[in-house]
Amino acid sequence: MPGLDLHPDRLLPTDPATRAVARELYEGVARLPIISPHGHVPPQWLSEDVPFRDPTSLLITPDHYVNRMLHAHGVPLEDLGVGRGPLDEADSRRAFRLLCEHWSAYRGTPVRYWLLDELAGIFGVTERPSAATADSIYDTIAEKIAQPEFRPRALFERFGIEVLATTDDPCDDLAPHDALAADETFAGRVVPTFRPDRYLDPHESTWNERVDRLGETAGTDVGSYAGYVAALEARRRYFVEHGAVSADHGVEDAETLVLDDAEASRLYDAARAGTISAAEATAFRRHMISEMARMSCEDGLVMTLHPGVRRNHHRATYERFGPDVGCDIPVAVEYTRALEPLLNAYGTHPNLHLVLFTIDETTYSRELAPLAGFYPSVYVGVPWWFIDAPEAIRRFRAAVTETAGFSRTSGFIDDTRAFCSIPARHDMSRRLDAGYLAGLVAEHLLDLDEAHEAIHDLVATNPRKVFKL
Repeated sequence: MPGLDLHPDRLLPTDPATRAVARELYEGVARLPIISPHGHVPPQWLSEDVPFRDPTSLLITPDHYVNRMLHAHGVPLEDLGVGRGPLDEADSRRAFRLLCEHWSAYRGTPVRYWLLDELAGIFGVTERPSAATADSIYDTIAEKIAQPEFRPRALFERFGIEVLATTDDPCDDLAPHDALAADETFAGRVVPTFRPDRYLDPHESTWNERVDRLGETAGTDVGSYAGYVAALEARRRYFVEHGAVSADHGVEDAETLVLDDAEASRLYDAARAGTISAAEATAFRRHMISEMARMSCEDGLVMTLHPGVRRNHHRATYERFGPDVGCDIPVAVEYTRALEPLLNAYGTHPNLHLVLFTIDETTYSRELAPLAGFYPSVYVGVPWWFIDAPEAIRRFRAAVTETAGFSRTSGFIDDTRAFCSIPARHDMSRRLDAGYLAGLVAEHLLDLDEAHEAIHDLVATNPRKVFKL
């Protein structure tokens, strides 16, 4: 029966001499703590420290990377537990069999790399997933997660996570974060992230209801634009007081506007009255992205911006299962002109850190690296989501470094709901950066001691600096 093999030199260069240098560089950072400043792991997993229910709810159901590939091969999302709540034993085992039966679908993808690392590296699985081995692998994992050393907090410590950021609604009370901060038995740091998208965009069908809730939560009258802005500012302060270091913004385009208060008030009043046009709603949302930058200058929250995704592309899937189940699709995006209003207003402010992500690789060398190579506030976010794959990460380094260097990049971002994939993702990044730097050493473009400094900075210094940790 074919087994699983975690080769010690995986992802390192194939040239023997360059590989030796890469191996040395990788070994220098392999065991450094993980800093994860953007992700989607539920904080309740750690505050409550409840054992994971079953292998499917841990490894499959919450991971849209896994689910979307199976869906593309004809597997209904509900068969994977999506939108169903806790599965019984039979359905959980059936879902796991579906993953194993379709193992070949993941060949050549980063998802296979992460899953293999999880199965072999965390749970000690030695058999290659297949229809014949599905139940045996399921049993191995189920037996492990029933043990104390595989509960969420124990894994958090085993993974070597120093900082883990979650993604949170502006009206959340952040009780799980408070519980973790007050718990002297928990040594890690779990911080919330302010994610206001649905409160900034009048296109959202629930926007008015959300603004009402925002006002109630902030204790602020949102009958006027000034009150609405004050409520957002108050909730941002609440997040800062509860440990937040960043505010995250997912928008379809990167366009920004800076409107005067009179025009912003007019658009706000129209949105509240339900008379705003589609073009006006777009203008208001673009203005509010600039307002988020202004607020970051004042309260210090790092601003991350990730445009370029058409959310919920398949309406029937969205209507049945809700967002974040794998049917978001990338679109082309422009940054240079789009961000000009925001950066002219705030781009040289000493308190602004603006991390720009993209799924449109063509923008790295043409737009993002030049922006980060001039504006002291701008950093280039590493490849994420659809392009957090080995070849895309190699292309990223080549595209960005010649213009922006290493220090103007964010440090690795795992952006995951799949808790057990975090160490695999960060390890992948460290191996790839070691390979890129080894190539510079081999070409005599960098001395070995500088390469050691550079990879340490990418793993440990950059994320702390960029995210003010």
